[in-house]
Amino acid sequence: MFGDLFEEDFSFVSNNQSGKGKNSKSKDTEPPAPREFTNLSGIKNQGGTCYLNSLLQTLHFTPEFREALFSLGPEELGSLEDINKPDVKVRIIPLQLQRLFAQLLLLDQQAASTTDLTESFGWNSHEEMRQHDVQELNRILFSALETSLVGTSGHDLINRLYHGTVVNQIVCKECKNVSEKQEDFLDLTVAVKDISGLEEALWNMYVEDEYFENDNLYRCGACNKLVEAAKSAKLRKLPPFLTVSLLRFNFDFEKCERYKETSCYTFPIRINLRPFCEQTQLDDSEYVYELFSVIIHKGGCYGGHYHVYIKDVDALGNWQLQGEESKVKTEEKVQKDTENVRGMENPLTILKEILSEEESKQIPVDQLGQRLLEKKGVSWNKKYRKQYGPIRKYLQSHSQVFLLSPAENKVRLKEMYHQLQFESDSQGQGLQSPSQNYDVQWASGSLCTSLKDTASGSHWFDLNDSEVQPIKEKDIEKQFQGKESAYMLFYRKSQLKRPPEAQANPRYRVPGHLLNEMDAANIELQKRRMDRDSADCNIDLHLHLGSHYKLYNGALHPSLSQKESVLDLTIDRRKTLGDLRQSIFQLLEFWEGDMILSIAKSLPAGLHLYQTLAGDEMTLGGIGLADGADVFVWNGKEVGGMEVLPGLNHEPVLLNVLRLAGYNEGGKGQHFVESQHVIPSSAELSTLWEALASPGGIILKNSSGSDKELENWKVIREEDMKSTVRSAGLTDGSSILVLDSHDQSLVNVASGNLTAFTHDISWLRVKNFCGLEAEEKKQVKITATVETVMSDIKIKAIQELQLGEELGDDSCLRPLNRNGKLLSPVPEDYTVKEAELKMGSLLGLCPGKAPTSTQLFLYFVAGSDLQGGTEMEIVVEETASVRECLNLMVEKSGLSGDSWHLRRLDWCYEAGEALSEEIHMKRRLVHWWRNLIW
Repeated sequence: MFGDLFEEDFSFVSNNQSGKGKNSKSKDTEPPAPREFTNLSGIKNQGGTCYLNSLLQTLHFTPEFREALFSLGPEELGSLEDINKPDVKVRIIPLQLQRLFAQLLLLDQQAASTTDLTESFGWNSHEEMRQHDVQELNRILFSALETSLVGTSGHDLINRLYHGTVVNQIVCKECKNVSEKQEDFLDLTVAVKDISGLEEALWNMYVEDEYFENDNLYRCGACNKLVEAAKSAKLRKLPPFLTVSLLRFNFDFEKCERYKETSCYTFPIRINLRPFCEQTQLDDSEYVYELFSVIIHKGGCYGGHYHVYIKDVDALGNWQLQGEESKVKTEEKVQKDTENVRGMENPLTILKEILSEEESKQIPVDQLGQRLLEKKGVSWNKKYRKQYGPIRKYLQSHSQVFLLSPAENKVRLKEMYHQLQFESDSQGQGLQSPSQNYDVQWASGSLCTSLKDTASGSHWFDLNDSEVQPIKEKDIEKQFQGKESAYMLFYRKSQLKRPPEAQANPRYRVPGHLLNEMDAANIELQKRRMDRDSADCNIDLHLHLGSHYKLYNGALHPSLSQKESVLDLTIDRRKTLGDLRQSIFQLLEFWEGDMILSIAKSLPAGLHLYQTLAGDEMTLGGIGLADGADVFVWNGKEVGGMEVLPGLNHEPVLLNVLRLAGYNEGGKGQHFVESQHVIPSSAELSTLWEALASPGGIILKNSSGSDKELENWKVIREEDMKSTVRSAGLTDGSSILVLDSHDQSLVNVASGNLTAFTHDISWLRVKNFCGLEAEEKKQVKITATVETVMSDIKIKAIQELQLGEELGDDSCLRPLNRNGKLLSPVPEDYTVKEAELKMGSLLGLCPGKAPTSTQLFLYFVAGSDLQGGTEMEIVVEETASVRECLNLMVEKSGLSGDSWHLRRLDWCYEAGEALSEEIHMKRRLVHWWRNLIW
């Protein structure tokens, strides 16, 4: 599970593949962030190492462990510099722990890295991504550390601080023989399921006896027979630091699956272990422990996240919740006063009074209701059951006050534990008082029994990987139950005291070589941060030289190449505007006259100037000069002999101008031509109209959306001509449509809206063929859309050509090909789209009616020579037979006789054959039939 942490080569010969982390890992170019306001360092999560981080922080905030590890010098542990030297003993794990603790104490960074430490474990990146159980890691790490320290003065480090013993005894009820077995422990594992809290769990383990009786008898070695006996366990030796592992994870045998126990499980800030010890005659201070670390697991049995609440024993951190704490104390006082008033109605107060008045300080649960009736004259069921439930459930929900003994069905007050006296067994051995061999200082004097430690001044912090936040001691109660709840508890003997010189002194007892390393590392970090700050403060400016620019079309444009017209300058934003001006003087070497610096901005129309920089004593950052800014260097009046008007009001706007395309204008698929026009944003719309529109023309603007949406186009009316370009909503890229007087049929005059999409608008040319041959064939341009009907185009053409209205009933429109030949007439009910007319197509206005949709227009040549004959035209019904067509053609050509045949290009028709589908092409515009009569 933990990689090579199980299998470190404890011969200490450095053939280990893991190298020194700072050499094998590439340094980040960005320096790590400094510590935050708490002044405590977190630990980076390598992907799944939150459980490791929580345990390491607990060991780090155990100063006795940290300083004992620091006391081992290079002469015993070796040096990381010698890690690759053959036959040199280097104890990697304790060395990396020393280095990590020194970083957590002294290195000015938000979070330390455990990469070097996990490499010393032999972990790879895959192992770093896996999450494991922190309780198992605690045992494995201690075992690996103990083995690493064999042969050093720290060989008994773990044993001195964490080792305790439990004695198990079985007493024969007949011969009183005592069978005893002693067990060692580094942590106590206690049950959570169906247990209200830590005290009840310890009571069940070390106070309650287990009896062998009835069918379950014990074979006594002295009696040599099965007898009744009592089995018990007691704590024989207490360590300075007590680690308690909570069995939150259990297995459901019915469902065959693991689950996490999330029920309420209380634990005190201060606990007296006298009732659970074999020897009880020592001073009370020998048994009292104070909580200083709570490792918390959030999630389920198959995954989650660890973080830790830690008490800052040495006051190394900056705790800043005093204001909030005083507010909480005030609220607690008000609440206490309120409870005193309501004391007679509070069942908690009444039950505590009843139990405290009992001589034995305990009472059977089923008698508690009777005592309540005797004392207050009212039963539990009548007074409290509706609000608080059954009395047993109420006692269980207040496990921090009451202790239930399931075996005897009795209840007692937890506050009375320290007053209980237990007779020691005559066969037991006395508890050895802690000696100075522990390298721990012990406090003397009476013990305060208060549950809250308010005298020490120590505060609690939540260390969650890289994040460190101050918390209140009361926040620990939130971890009694739920998916996020306490998983490991760490207690220290209350008589342990820290020397005054250790308070708020992170350098205390840190070896000199590590102090030097951390000091050098902090200097390097400070230098890197200064370099980064300097780099962050540097700004790159683009200097545009006025002598290399010219003004045209409303904007500034370089007269030379961009490279020659613009100079780049890097300068610290903390310098003043005067420093910038001086740097430019030095850069240019020569400048005549005043030097004005103006902020410039590149716009679609070109370069434009805005505010002028003033105040030489102000810093560049103070005047808002940003990285990458464009600065125009000029005399403040003119550029190339032309006056330049800076400012937002004179900002040039680049408009997209659309005009309906004429014949041979625009590209393929375009129905309008585009151009660009620059105009100052402060100019009136009348100026725009004068520059772009012809007399009688109109301009439509589109400043709100797609050019293809009709509702986005609005006519600029006469009354709006005094408005400015900016107030009209026209900005860079806005489109305007310029229409001549004859194009205004596309506009609804009343609403001012466009009636056709710009991409649907077409130009068609119509040429007059209805006049005399001698008359000049006049040509007009007609605006239309793809949905315009051909009859409407004909009427417009007649009007533009100034012909008589009567011609409308006896004329048609016929396309002309490139050779000028008139093609088949277009049915008048066709649209431009159906007629497949392209933009700019030329149509002839010819005499004669156009064929209907049920008629065919046919070309024919009379004679045997197709090339030499005269081409003529007829209109026939599509249902006509070949004979009928032939007769019409003969009549049209003025021929006589009945020996003529009708031939279509490549075959002859029989006289009775109908034209049918072979000839008829329904709903087609052009029917090009070349028939030969021979």
